[in-house]
Amino acid sequence: MKHNLILRLIAKFLFPVIALFAFYVQFHGDYGPGGGFQAGVILSVAFIFYALVYGLKTTEEILPPHVLRLLASSGVLIYAGTGVVSLLMGENFLDYDPLSSEPAAGQHLGILVIELGVGITVSSVMLMIFYAFAGRGQP
Repeated sequence: MKHNLILRLIAKFLFPVIALFAFYVQFHGDYGPGGGFQAGVILSVAFIFYALVYGLKTTEEILPPHVLRLLASSGVLIYAGTGVVSLLMGENFLDYDPLSSEPAAGQHLGILVIELGVGITVSSVMLMIFYAFAGRGQP
């Protein structure tokens, strides 16, 4: 891989900016466009961009595939766990009202937690797919 100093410096600058925008989309999703899916894709794009500049091997050292599997599973558990908590509190699955003393606050908290689980899962799965396709042909 050819080392391009300018591209590497720009990548080091843009990675946190892209990640910050992903977090903005994640936590602004209940007020406007965005949410967990969009934020997950944007966050995975930051790592894919990093991999394109620094190489797949370097990116896999930072975020190994076994960690991605763990994160994908954790995101699904966060999503399902929120529904189970509402079931245990005597409400319907994914009915967020009992998560707080006020129903509106419970809805807000439930949506944030659900979207966080979706964002973690989508980002992890997108990176696993990228690793699988980018690593083809390598021993």
